[in-house]
Amino acid sequence: MPESPIRKLVPYAEQAAKDGKFIYYLNIGQPDIKTPEAALKAVRENDVEILSYSKSEGSGAYRKKLANYFKIHDIDVDSKDIVVTTGASEALLFVFGSIMDPDDEVIISEPFYANYIAFSTASGVKVVPIVSKIEDNFALPSIEAFEKLITPKTKAILICNPGNPTGNLYSKEEIQKLTAIVKKHDLFLIADEVYREFVYDGETHYSIMQEKEIEDHAIMIDSVSKRYSMCGARVGCLVSKNKSVIQTVIKFAQARLSPPTYAQIASEAALDTPRSYFDEVIAEYIGRRDTLISELNKIEGIKVSNPKGAFYCVVELPVKNSDHFAQWLLEEFDVNGETVMVAPAGGFYSTPGLGLNQIRIAYVLKKESLIKAVNILKEALKVYKD
Repeated sequence: MPESPIRKLVPYAEQAAKDGKFIYYLNIGQPDIKTPEAALKAVRENDVEILSYSKSEGSGAYRKKLANYFKIHDIDVDSKDIVVTTGASEALLFVFGSIMDPDDEVIISEPFYANYIAFSTASGVKVVPIVSKIEDNFALPSIEAFEKLITPKTKAILICNPGNPTGNLYSKEEIQKLTAIVKKHDLFLIADEVYREFVYDGETHYSIMQEKEIEDHAIMIDSVSKRYSMCGARVGCLVSKNKSVIQTVIKFAQARLSPPTYAQIASEAALDTPRSYFDEVIAEYIGRRDTLISELNKIEGIKVSNPKGAFYCVVELPVKNSDHFAQWLLEEFDVNGETVMVAPAGGFYSTPGLGLNQIRIAYVLKKESLIKAVNILKEALKVYKD
């Protein structure tokens, strides 16, 4: 099981904090946006007397309300097409276990969310990477590149849209290209769409569930973690019109009994969050992104991706090993008692040697903090030696 590139440096950060350093945490996608009050109030003021199991596939009331939420986003599904899970992580584990056997293959465009490797390892599934490049802003690789990787063991293509760690947003045309591939080769298309709400620059999010011709091939993953700033709730879901997939997933769900009851109560209440909440949050993230990119572009010798969604960007640094650089920042460097924590990007690739000079930055801090954090990076690169 691989270490998390996001969390493995935590002991060094804890020691730095003990030594009196102030740390700007750019390493993890934990929003500082307030959780909707309705969700917190639903837990505080509920009249539950016995904290019992819910149904294995999740509360019927919550799934029905989720289906209505998806319809607002032009995703026409029924509550029976939804299985509630303990975070999107469990949803992906259930999907891998349901549609793939040990030694089967899933094609993923890299860099990708680091835990995809962990989930595939836990399921005995082989990740087959297809490289996207920072020079192309991590756009979808060509159809020909995908088809060269398809073997009799290939069972699925997995995408994250908008992307973690890249912030890339796949267009409707790119989704339709993937639709053609999975239909032609009889594969599943799995889309991790947990950042659906966070799309910028007048772009719109296009879901794989909007492609009617691949209803039996499409599996969508979702979560409340980022949308409502409820990472600790650990409530996600998977959505598919494929009845066989849902029936199999429910067997996995039954084995773990049920998703958390209180968190489902909070998540159901969060669905009443007004659109104005997201308008404000998106405006805040656009401002943070623009500030971050502007400040980073002032540093000589780096490359920065231009995210169109989510709240991450990948930065290529003039260093040989970003793992060492990230640890050095915490152990040996500070500016007036302040330093930064970043996520080395090598852990977001499965191809050995790729991403070793890159980091992922989560712009989940206020603009003033981002400016200070980038200045620390700038000063650090002046003195750092590989």
